[in-house]
Amino acid sequence: GGKDRRSGLILTIPLCLEQTSMDELSVTLDYLLSIPSEKCKARGFTVIVDGRKSQWNVVKTVVLMLQNVVPAEVSLVCVVKPDEFWDKKVTHFCFWKEKDRLGFEVILVSANKLTRYIEPCQLTEDFGGTLTYDHMDWLNKRLVFEKFTKESTSLLDELALINNGSDKGTQQEKERSIDLNFLPSVDPETVLQTGHELLSELQQRRFNGSDGGVSWSPMDDELLAQPQVMKLLDSLREQYTRYQEVCRQRSKRTQLEEIQQKVMQVVNWLEGPGSEQLRTQWGIGDSIRASQALQQKHEEIESQHSEWFAVYVELNQQIAALLNAGDEEDLVELKALQQQLSDVCYRQASQLEFRQNLLQAALEFHSVAQDLSQQLDGLLGMLCVDVAPADGASIQQTLKLLEEKLKSVDVGLQGLREKGQSLLDQISNQASWAYGKDVTIENKENVDHIQGVMEDMQLRKQRCEDMVDVRRLKMLQMVQLFKCEEDASQAVEWLSELLDALLKTHVRLGDDVQETKVLLEKHRKFVDVAQSTYDYGRQLLQATVVLCQSLRCTSRSSGDTLPRLNRVWKQFTITSEERVHRLETAVAFHSSAEKILQECPEPPEAFNEMERFDEIESVGKSLLDRLTVPVVYPDGYAEFFSS
Repeated sequence: GGKDRRSGLILTIPLCLEQTSMDELSVTLDYLLSIPSEKCKARGFTVIVDGRKSQWNVVKTVVLMLQNVVPAEVSLVCVVKPDEFWDKKVTHFCFWKEKDRLGFEVILVSANKLTRYIEPCQLTEDFGGTLTYDHMDWLNKRLVFEKFTKESTSLLDELALINNGSDKGTQQEKERSIDLNFLPSVDPETVLQTGHELLSELQQRRFNGSDGGVSWSPMDDELLAQPQVMKLLDSLREQYTRYQEVCRQRSKRTQLEEIQQKVMQVVNWLEGPGSEQLRTQWGIGDSIRASQALQQKHEEIESQHSEWFAVYVELNQQIAALLNAGDEEDLVELKALQQQLSDVCYRQASQLEFRQNLLQAALEFHSVAQDLSQQLDGLLGMLCVDVAPADGASIQQTLKLLEEKLKSVDVGLQGLREKGQSLLDQISNQASWAYGKDVTIENKENVDHIQGVMEDMQLRKQRCEDMVDVRRLKMLQMVQLFKCEEDASQAVEWLSELLDALLKTHVRLGDDVQETKVLLEKHRKFVDVAQSTYDYGRQLLQATVVLCQSLRCTSRSSGDTLPRLNRVWKQFTITSEERVHRLETAVAFHSSAEKILQECPEPPEAFNEMERFDEIESVGKSLLDRLTVPVVYPDGYAEFFSS
């Protein structure tokens, strides 16, 4: 870092007692002389050969070697001699006489006299100067500088190759350059950081003094350190910026290619194996269990599709992010990929949804059909059981239950028709695009099955309706039978009540002919009422016989009711005849008595016609006797009129 009075650089060669390798020294000098710029080299060098710890022949060899290494650049060679001189050896070789041959001036000088040729501030402490110098620090900084220079130069070449490769015209060259030079051998960030640290160190050492003395710059501008570092850093930043852009473009292209590859994977699976799975699933099943099995199979297919739909969602988000990032050159391709992916996924999702809705409709159809079949079986079972009710009320209840079941069957059949028609409509809308093939044959089987189920249910329902009509007629006849039997029993009770009234209340005979005739007329009307009641009961019992014959059964009460009716009627007839006989006798008695009383107003003792009186008396006694006699029925049972 020191300079002579001509501003030439000072090169110090310290020699030691050990054997000095001239080859190594030559290489070292070549290296050191390669550091300064050409401008610095033009000002020449002052070489200080420190021979205080070496032998004369070594010093002489070194000086002569300078002639071969740097003859043009060396202007002065100062050989620092030891305090104890090399005896007479110096007389054998006078350097000053060899100036023309060597090309530079050589002087022998002691260390304390060296300041005559070089300023003390440009000499280190070893030579009595004040120049601060740390050789290990210089060496470390130089190693860092050279390492940075080597890495940055190599990195610049690599980055330039990568960047230039990315600018090539053909895609084939692009791919080849990417494959060979995509990653640099060293990390650009690390190299840039090293360069910035080195530049900061150089600038700090340049502008800061040491111990209050003159600042020391072992690698200043003349040694090309700082400008070279700055130039390399500028070039690195430029190339690294381009490299980052290249990496960004390549990353985007790689991402785009990966997205395109995944999109094609999704599309190929959905249009290949996914569509093939749906092509094999076209049936709707012939029962609830079969439809449920098909639904389970469809759920497995949907599960496989859901994995690819998840990939679709992820890809769609990635494409949307790239579209928002938005390079114009990629927009068209990205939108085309997004559209293709969306079209295929939505079409496949529509097919899955259509299939799921179809199977759900088929399951509902079979469920309604099964419920209707069970209702028809229950109705048929009810119709097949013979009716043996205890009374008309139970028959009415059974008939009401039968009507409710038939109405429920009607509702179920209507629901089946609606479900079947809805299912047929869905099947008719199943175009060939739904599964990628013509499904006419498969649809015909499904349609035939649905129509067959509805027709079968209609026939079963019609048969049940016919049986219900027959059963309804039979039950109505049974209701009528029970009604006739009930009314016939009621007629017997009414007739019994009339008989009881005749015996207990129809007892007066009247006080004269007129009153007796009125009672006789009332009695005839009373008998007419009884006769109508008896005739009504007979008609009801005859109707009961006809109904029993129609129903092919024997009445449980008609056999007992008819004898009862005849017995009561017989009793009433006998009692009525007795009542008529008594009233007619009373009329005869009153008529004869009134005639005699009209002809003979005097007391009976004055009558002259005793025979007529005797006749009247005989009639009266006969009537009195009759009033005390009971009415005797054919079965021997006797009944008295009330007094």
